[in-house]
Amino acid sequence: MIPFNKPHLTGKETHYMYEAVSKGKLSGNGDFTKQCQSFFETKYGFKKCLLTTSCTDALEMAAILCDLQPGDEVIVPSYTFVSSALAFVRVGAKIVFADSMRRNPNIDASLIESLITPRTKVIVPVHYAGVACDMDAIMDIADRHGLLVVEDAAQAIDSYYKGRPLGSIGHLAAFSFHETKNVIAGEGGMLAINDPRFIRRAEIIWEKGTNRAEFFRGEVNKYGWVDTGSSFLPSEVVAAFLWAQLENLDDIQSKRKALWNRYYENLKDVAEVAAPFAEKALSERSEFDFSRTEGATSDKTFQLPDIPDYATNNAHMFYLVCNNLEQRTALISRLKENGASAVFHYLSLHSSPFYAPKHDGRELPGCDRYADCLVRLPLYYELTFDDVDRICEILKETIQSES
Repeated sequence: MIPFNKPHLTGKETHYMYEAVSKGKLSGNGDFTKQCQSFFETKYGFKKCLLTTSCTDALEMAAILCDLQPGDEVIVPSYTFVSSALAFVRVGAKIVFADSMRRNPNIDASLIESLITPRTKVIVPVHYAGVACDMDAIMDIADRHGLLVVEDAAQAIDSYYKGRPLGSIGHLAAFSFHETKNVIAGEGGMLAINDPRFIRRAEIIWEKGTNRAEFFRGEVNKYGWVDTGSSFLPSEVVAAFLWAQLENLDDIQSKRKALWNRYYENLKDVAEVAAPFAEKALSERSEFDFSRTEGATSDKTFQLPDIPDYATNNAHMFYLVCNNLEQRTALISRLKENGASAVFHYLSLHSSPFYAPKHDGRELPGCDRYADCLVRLPLYYELTFDDVDRICEILKETIQSES
C-alpha cells in the first residue's frame, strides 16, 4: 500500500535527541531551540523566531499579541484548518469568513475589503499548499485600514512571494512542523515576529507571562509574572529532532519538488491548468457557477495545482480539483482498490457545526467547491518515481473508463 504520508527521518534525529538528554537540559529554550530559531532568522530574515509546541500554539500567541477585545473581527478564509480561526475565537474575536480564489484555494484578496468594518482588526491569509496568497494586495489593504496581518504559513516553509520568504511579510506568522509537513518534529510549530514592537511581549507570552528569558540572559536580576501567556515552549528533545531535519532542508525540498514535478508532467495532458480560465472566472464572479467546472475545463477532466507568477512551489502538497464530489469519491476509491491512499482535505469552517450558527449567512461557493472536489495525492520523501507513475496511471485509467 502506498500511504498518503510517511514521516521522513534523516538519520540524525535520535543522535541529537540523545545529545539533548546527555546535556541534562530537557525543558525548552536550550541549545537546540536556539539553533533552530537562529536558523530561521538567518536563512529567511525573520526578525525573531520562537519555537512552539504546535502551529496552533503559535497562532494563539499571535492572537494574544494582536490584543483583540471581545467582538473585534478577524478575517479568515473558510477553507482552512480549524486552528486558523480557533486561535482568535479563544480571545473573543468574531470570525468573518472569506471565500477562496477560483484558481486556487487561497483567500480571494479582491473580496477582503468588502468584509472590513470598524471592528475589523486582523487579516489571516493562509498559504494553502505552500503557495503564496496575493500579499501585496493584502498588505496594501491592511496598511490603508490600520489592520494587522498574521500569515498562517503552516504549510509554507521555504516558499516565497516575489522573492520574499512566506512568513516574513505579515506582522506575525505561524509555521507547523507536524509530521505531515515538509520538515517535521512530530508535533511542533514556530511563531515568526516581523514587527519589532511585538518581540519583547512575544517572548514574555512564550514564557508563561514571565520575563524569565530576560533573567537567564542577565538582563534583569529577577523574574516574575508580568503579562498573560502560557507554556508554549517545546522541549529540547523536540527541538533536537527538528534540528536534524533543518540540516537536511535542501535535500528534502529537492526530493519533494522532483516528485511534485513528476506528478505534474504525468497528468498535464489529461487535466486542466487553472490559469487559462482564472481571469474569466474572477471577472464574471457573479455569473460563474463555482459548484461546477464545466465550461472552465471544457473537455478536460480535473484541475491541476495552480502556482501564480508571484509564488514559488515548495512541494508541500500535490492536489487535484475534481469536477464534482462524485468524481472525487470515485478517484479515491479506485486508488484505494489499487493500493494507493489519497485523501480529501478541509470542510468549510463557515458551515461547521460549531461556527455555522455564528456565520452571517453569506454563501462561500469557492470554499465549498474545494471542500467537495479537492483530493490530495501521496507526497513524501520516500515516495518513488515508480510510485508516482503508478498512481498517475490509475488516475488516467479511471478517467478513460468514465469518458
